[in-house]
Amino acid sequence: MSEYQALSHQGLWKNNAALVQLLGLCPLLAVTGTLINGLGLGLATTLVLIGSNTTVSLVRNLVPNEIRIPIFVMIIAAFVTIVQLLMNAFTFNLYLALGIFIPLIVTNCAIIGRAEAYASKNPVKYAAFDGLMMGIGFSAVLILLGALREVLGYGTLFAGAEFLFGDWARALHITLFETEHNFLLAILPPGAFIGLGLLIAVKNALDRRVEQLISKPQKVIERARVTTES
Repeated sequence: MSEYQALSHQGLWKNNAALVQLLGLCPLLAVTGTLINGLGLGLATTLVLIGSNTTVSLVRNLVPNEIRIPIFVMIIAAFVTIVQLLMNAFTFNLYLALGIFIPLIVTNCAIIGRAEAYASKNPVKYAAFDGLMMGIGFSAVLILLGALREVLGYGTLFAGAEFLFGDWARALHITLFETEHNFLLAILPPGAFIGLGLLIAVKNALDRRVEQLISKPQKVIERARVTTES
């Protein structure tokens, strides 16, 4: 398996920041009331991951080991500020919806963790790709959880898409069912915990299924060897 394949598998599935490492849960649970909110935060986090990983890799041989963590935090904060200003300029309504959780990306342990564990020890091309894969994996969970909560809570999908993509995206809004009273459990933070737990359970079930499928051929081979030897 090549390094790119390994990084893809780690970021998207095996070492997913949200489902396996359980990092960045505060914004994950707080802003995923709708799919668009999850997508917006996911894109912001991915951009910060790519930028910070790339920069950390570039300066890894110049930063003294004793002050590397403060330097990494400053680099992350710089990219978060850039993303925050861009969202303020081009997606203002979404910026207001996400609120304090955009600047709080600085404190996301997944970002500082990848900077310290991988980007500071590897070349730029691998560090940037690692940031991309980790960002996509994290964003996928944000989108899935946001979609789940939006469908159950509001009966819609892509509500507020115009906040991210512009006025043309109003046509993306889908109403699956109409109700006089929203399902509050799905909308409030407890529903986010339950939804995340369901996603983790599905991932674990799939992992066990794959392990069983892999182990079956090995058992057949072992039995064949025993029969042949006897």
